Amino acid sequence: MSILVVGSVALDSIRTPFGEVEEILGGSATYFSVAASFFGDVRLVAVVGEDFPSEHVDFLRSRGVDTRGLRCLPGRTFRWKGYYTYDLNEAHTLDTQLNVFEDFDPEIPEEYKDSEFVFLANIDPRLQLKVLEQVRSPRLVVCDTMNFWIENKREDLLETVSRVDWLLLNDAEARQLAQDPNLVAAGRKLLGMGPERVIIKKGEHGVIMLAGEGFFSLPAYPLETVFDPTGAGDTFGGGFLGALSRLGKEGEGEIRKAVVYGSVMASFTVEDFSCRRLSALSMEEIEERYRAFSAITCF
Repeated sequence: MSILVVGSVALDSIRTPFGEVEEILGGSATYFSVAASFFGDVRLVAVVGEDFPSEHVDFLRSRGVDTRGLRCLPGRTFRWKGYYTYDLNEAHTLDTQLNVFEDFDPEIPEEYKDSEFVFLANIDPRLQLKVLEQVRSPRLVVCDTMNFWIENKREDLLETVSRVDWLLLNDAEARQLAQDPNLVAAGRKLLGMGPERVIIKKGEHGVIMLAGEGFFSLPAYPLETVFDPTGAGDTFGGGFLGALSRLGKEGEGEIRKAVVYGSVMASFTVEDFSCRRLSALSMEEIEERYRAFSAITCF
């Protein structure tokens, strides 16, 4: 089944206690696309500058990602520079250069408008609403966001949240948007804003999911080697929605399996910088870790 993602493609410069890299492939739509490509057909809508390395586009295409919606405009590509301390749950921003991304105005290609699954990655909620106006009766729409939009575009974001099927965000964002310090209570309040399901990412502490009166909790996959958490949440989204599209149903059992796949994909991403680990990943490795994850969480 077809999956449409609208978000950022960027060049990141990152320092962690385990290394440092300059201008590597990043962006929310990038991580999502690569993760989802293991499970289904992905259509990417984003913008880059004329300085964006062609080998990155080649890499996305090698993963089967449809890049006809990736526009290249005069100017420089969106750049983010940051670092992590040993507390890898918090990124510290040193520099953000929006460049061509500042005027990003997503135009959904005609051949993408019938996409069955739509993922609204972390972009201005007004642009997320514009995407919703262009797609035709998608089977499922999932939305992500960030603290900047919660602080500065709250009303627009609330309108977007009221119009999507499921909301995906991290624990700090959930508390901030719901204005409640208790994460479970915050999740319930977010459900009251319109979405049928809320999935809250908790970094190294896993993920919780709420729907109606239902509740599901999953720990993070135990890792001994973590190099860079950048993009883990977007990778989770790609693995989750990709797996759900492959399973072909949105029953509770299938959704929970998809959450496990999303967590599996995120666990691979953090083992190296950028998409390096994902680029060397095989479906056999994914299935093996899925089985291992199922074993350690079953009692």
